[in-house]
Amino acid sequence: MSEPPSGRAAPFRRLGRTDIELPPVCFGAYAIGGTKWGGVDESAAKGALLASFENGAAAVDTAPVYGFGLSEQLVGAALKEFRSSQVTVMTKVGLRWDDPRGAFGFQGEGPDGRKLTVKRNCRPDSIRAEVEASLRRLCLERIDLVQVHALDPTTPIADAMGALAELREEGKIAAIGVSNYSTAEIVEAQGALGDVPLASTQTLYHLLDRTAETGVLALVRSREVGFLCYSPLAQGLLTGKVTPERQFAKGDSRAGRPLFLPENRRRVMECLESHVMSIAQRHGVTLAQVVIAWTAAQAGVTSALVGARTPAQAKENADAAQVRLTPEECSTIHRGFVDLTLEQGPPPGLVDRLRGRWHRLRFGAR
Repeated sequence: MSEPPSGRAAPFRRLGRTDIELPPVCFGAYAIGGTKWGGVDESAAKGALLASFENGAAAVDTAPVYGFGLSEQLVGAALKEFRSSQVTVMTKVGLRWDDPRGAFGFQGEGPDGRKLTVKRNCRPDSIRAEVEASLRRLCLERIDLVQVHALDPTTPIADAMGALAELREEGKIAAIGVSNYSTAEIVEAQGALGDVPLASTQTLYHLLDRTAETGVLALVRSREVGFLCYSPLAQGLLTGKVTPERQFAKGDSRAGRPLFLPENRRRVMECLESHVMSIAQRHGVTLAQVVIAWTAAQAGVTSALVGARTPAQAKENADAAQVRLTPEECSTIHRGFVDLTLEQGPPPGLVDRLRGRWHRLRFGAR
């Protein structure tokens, strides 16, 4: 861990073997894209970005597919207003809604309501086109970190890494990373880059899903690869604000996810109240800030990527970098959540599929 550059409040951490230094908390710009979050208030989103930068979390992680370009555009607008070269900008490649090539990723809905098919596409020409488009949306000449968003099974990892290495040599990107890669895929990507450092991997990690601890997180510690964890607050479930009675807005995908079943929300609330509340009160901070601080304190974690949709949320998240938990407090939180069991519920969409099958069997295909 290194000291922060002048004017920055929190101790910064070096990203892998690169020269990039990140705060323990970065702004995760997924939610401000609006997709699957019930839309977005663009003014509030830009304000959230500025509040994050102004309060020490001067780093942002975005992607073209977040809002199908909208998230990057909002980041670019905030960067122009902030007018500081000290914001670290991270984005991704590999998920295309505007190119028919590649493996199926998922179905999405664009800002205009059109249904879009997102493809996993890491062909070298596609990566180059994405980086050029991101540079325009972000209003930058160089992007600090570009990560492959998800593995494209139709393109060799070596080809994707080679394309990014060329863009790095041209000065359009500074560092290369991956996201949602398995341990074997991380090793392969690192090998394909040769002398060029694999800067980072980005993986889901929070108190309710700690799979990474025995896999990816353990691997990157031994290989000097940075670890960026996304969704450290489990899309808000670990803030203590998502009560069993909470009603989600139209278009908010959390309403259909098993993790957000009312019974699961109740169990998580009880766990937070039993094992985190007293720690938060002792430090004079919120439940969310304790959870973020716990996540950022885990061995091997470079930075926690935390989303915000308002300036107040962004400041709260950024201030979590100042919370210093004792080993005993970290252990208390660990013990409280390690045995927590949650209802799995039916797979997303299963009920609708079964209902459609029943309809076809009874009435025939229409």
